[in-house]
Amino acid sequence: MNLKLCVLLWASDGQDDALTRYEDTVLDLIPKYGGEVVSRVRRVGTSDGPLKVQVIHMPDDSALRDYMEDPERLALADVHRRAVARTEIIHVETIV
Repeated sequence: MNLKLCVLLWASDGQDDALTRYEDTVLDLIPKYGGEVVSRVRRVGTSDGPLKVQVIHMPDDSALRDYMEDPERLALADVHRRAVARTEIIHVETIV
């Protein structure tokens, strides 16, 4: 996989479970575009950091764009707006 991403997600107030359900649904779409969810973790404790962190590998920018424009994913835009307070996507490389 040529494109490696670290996705940081902050939940809106009181929306931790809704964020998890949203994440469950949209991450299931990644293999459809040749991608792989390498890691998916949840913050422990009450720090100000992101609630969820994902490492995702995609074949290329085109596959990522197609995933982002997936009709099933776009149909959940209202859920995303309610559940997700902030998202950061960082292009990364594997060290270990």
